[in-house]
Amino acid sequence: MSDGSIDDLDRRIVHSLQQDARNTSASEIAKQAGVSASTVRNRIHNLEQAGVLTGYRPEVNYEAASYQLHTLIVCTASIPDREALAQQALDVPGVVAVREIMTGTENVHVEAVGSDGDDLSRIGRDLDEIGLEVVDEDLIRNEYECAFHGFSVEDV
Repeated sequence: MSDGSIDDLDRRIVHSLQQDARNTSASEIAKQAGVSASTVRNRIHNLEQAGVLTGYRPEVNYEAASYQLHTLIVCTASIPDREALAQQALDVPGVVAVREIMTGTENVHVEAVGSDGDDLSRIGRDLDEIGLEVVDEDLIRNEYECAFHGFSVEDV
């Protein structure tokens, strides 16, 4: 992987971890792939060192945690300032994720959670104060994710 490419075993590992990193052991992946658990652990370490695997995050049900308002806030930032403003948005209390969008004027998407409308109003004001123009706010009902199919392999 020194050249940045990953092979079928690496893809299998990444796909398995994307499906359920918490409950998938190196031994289970090894058994499916026909290799040793130590090989899988070494590959995971190499994938982390290469920056392919960048973290393991829990999925949070904000509503169950008493934060009923899960919101997507669509913002506009000037192209030269977009990256810096996106990074600054992470410091706003209630913001849980920020995405930079490469095209269009609505080029920063901020995911935020709050317990009431006052929380969301404050978050909007805070984003405005750092220089993001809030264009739209949408309440998120549900969010669904799956493992990237490009990492799925039948046999290694």
